[in-house]
Amino acid sequence: MTLTHHRGEPRATAEQPLDDAEPTLVQVMGRTYFPLAFVARLPFAMMVVGVLTLVVAGRDSLTLGGATSGMVGLGGAAIGPLVGAWADRAGQRRVLLATAAVNSVLLLALTAAVYATVPDAAVLAIAFAIGATSPQVPPMSRSRLVGVIRSRLSAPRRPAALSRTMSYESAVDEIVFVVGPFVVGLLAATLGPAAPMIAAAALTALAVGAFALHASARPTAVPTSRTAPASGPGRVAQAPARELWRPRVLVLVAGFVGVGLFFGSVLTAMSAYTGDAGHSERAGLLYGFMGIGSVVSALAVSAFPVRFSLRSRWLVFAVVLLVGAAVVAVAPSTGMLVVGLLVAGLGIGPSLVTVYSLGSERSPAGRGTTLMTMLGSAVILGQSIAAAATGALADTLGTSAAMAVPLVAAGVVLASAAANWRLTGRG
Repeated sequence: MTLTHHRGEPRATAEQPLDDAEPTLVQVMGRTYFPLAFVARLPFAMMVVGVLTLVVAGRDSLTLGGATSGMVGLGGAAIGPLVGAWADRAGQRRVLLATAAVNSVLLLALTAAVYATVPDAAVLAIAFAIGATSPQVPPMSRSRLVGVIRSRLSAPRRPAALSRTMSYESAVDEIVFVVGPFVVGLLAATLGPAAPMIAAAALTALAVGAFALHASARPTAVPTSRTAPASGPGRVAQAPARELWRPRVLVLVAGFVGVGLFFGSVLTAMSAYTGDAGHSERAGLLYGFMGIGSVVSALAVSAFPVRFSLRSRWLVFAVVLLVGAAVVAVAPSTGMLVVGLLVAGLGIGPSLVTVYSLGSERSPAGRGTTLMTMLGSAVILGQSIAAAATGALADTLGTSAAMAVPLVAAGVVLASAAANWRLTGRG
């Protein structure tokens, strides 16, 4: 196709439209990026539930199962931010390849240890190491995408692109945390409790390895934080680490600890609930109902009007989460329990999107991956604490006590949202 060409105007061809439109985020990242980032998230979603299922089945102890699952989370929470800081300095590719290799071996080692005559302390130690070496795919994906939005898209397009991207990333996390437990439940019910861990090890080696080798992982390909003066080839000058400890950042971390408390308490409470019926391996299937509401509401966030500010969104949906948790705590039947989980999901999804959006706005220069990893680690920390505490409550006081823990977790999220409201102005 050839159009009339006037002096001083670009020539339009079939390969170059007349408006020479700016490329989309999908075009910049490549069409394989988003499917690959999705699959690379699955192993962690599988291993948290898989460890609980494996230990409960292999050692016949919900307390040990909750503690072991909690140690996975504790390892990730303790070491995850250091892994993020390492990636900010050394690049994501090297970090992802190293952690994926070690983590896949440890998953197989834990599977063998549970069924061997090794002490519980050894099982807990391996679980901690699994968490510590978990590849930090979600925060690294967010960091890559935020870097591209800020460096490759025009200023007028950035706010909308950032909102859509955070909505998508949070929805994907939720979908994965629905699919992961479902796959664990399916594999455990059909092939045995060890099958989910073996599958997670294989996915870690293959999918995370492919994510590490994607072109966007090159240090010079995708900036990992907000624009700042370069300090060397392909590098961004880093703000002082103390910038990560300001109240406006810490309140986000506290909110995500509450989200993790909710996830961990719900999962362990569902294990106790289904265990009472003699089918503890089905906990992941019941847990998935919460994810349905969460995915739908997370995807809807991008359609919210600008006047519905981030600080207002977090407060409103924290209240929705609290209502859902209250229904779960007093549910007289499985049907009402499912309703409570769905309502809670409607509060969790937008809360995740909102806090990640606030985190991208408040990340210090050169600390993008570190902050995103801090947020992800906060969820893991809360999940590990809640898994251990809820398991112990279920064994000592019964399932009804365990079902009340999600209500406490929702209260932490609401308190953090209220603190954020006071720390931030309308602007």
